Amino acid sequence: MIEIKNLSFAYDKKQPVLRSLNLNIHEGGIYGLLGQNGVGKSTLLHLLCGLLTPSDGEILFDGENVRLRRPSTLSETFIVPEEFNLPAITMAQYCKINAPFYPKFSIDDLKDNLALFDLNVNDNLATLSMGQKKKAFMCFALACNTKLLIMDEPTNGLDIPSKVQFRRFIASHMSDDRIIIISTHQVHDIELLLDHVIILDSHDVVLDSAMSDIASKIYFTLTPPNDPEKIIYQRKVFGATAYICMKNQDDPETEINLETLYLLCCEYPEKIKDILS
Repeated sequence: MIEIKNLSFAYDKKQPVLRSLNLNIHEGGIYGLLGQNGVGKSTLLHLLCGLLTPSDGEILFDGENVRLRRPSTLSETFIVPEEFNLPAITMAQYCKINAPFYPKFSIDDLKDNLALFDLNVNDNLATLSMGQKKKAFMCFALACNTKLLIMDEPTNGLDIPSKVQFRRFIASHMSDDRIIIISTHQVHDIELLLDHVIILDSHDVVLDSAMSDIASKIYFTLTPPNDPEKIIYQRKVFGATAYICMKNQDDPETEINLETLYLLCCEYPEKIKDILS
């Protein structure tokens, strides 16, 4: 479990990026972290890894302060940043150097992961395309079998077939003792994967809810409801109107349109808090 307690962070003394943030993140879930540019998503991910020091507050991973960067937490944490460089060596050589830091690393898992993307351990990492490098690095990350896996914009640079493979890939590696956190602006790439969504805005948490809780209280439709008073939010989309409506017992359960939900949270944060509280 990850406990974020009264967390604040600022790169300078004038404007905090995060202010008095409180969150609990539990095992067995894939979490989506959403928000506009500049609200602190990547900063929060680096704080979770102990790469930044909070201005105030703390982050505990299974009871240990992550900023202490103890082997017990580092060996259970892996981050795939939005941008990274890979050395001019083969994946096999890369594993020889880096895998010892992760006690649960599995070479068999790595080979299986790479095969899904038509890659292998003898590929020279420096000669791969940007999309192939991202796939290779994600394959290594998942083969480390860490309890906490963080991904920042993982679908950037992937073509449409690869995005489909990515969703299957992540879902197949989920387990009851694992936490996966995905931060992205490409919400359609991950909305079917998520168990839980966290939305940041104005340096604070606007939404922190399980997808099942959201689906039990509101529904999404392109058809106007019979009772207009049920409409919470509406917006124009490709010549139609998307609606978010209050859900009654007889209303159907629909897939969550994460993009529309995100816009509701940004425009009317207090409204969604009242509905889901």
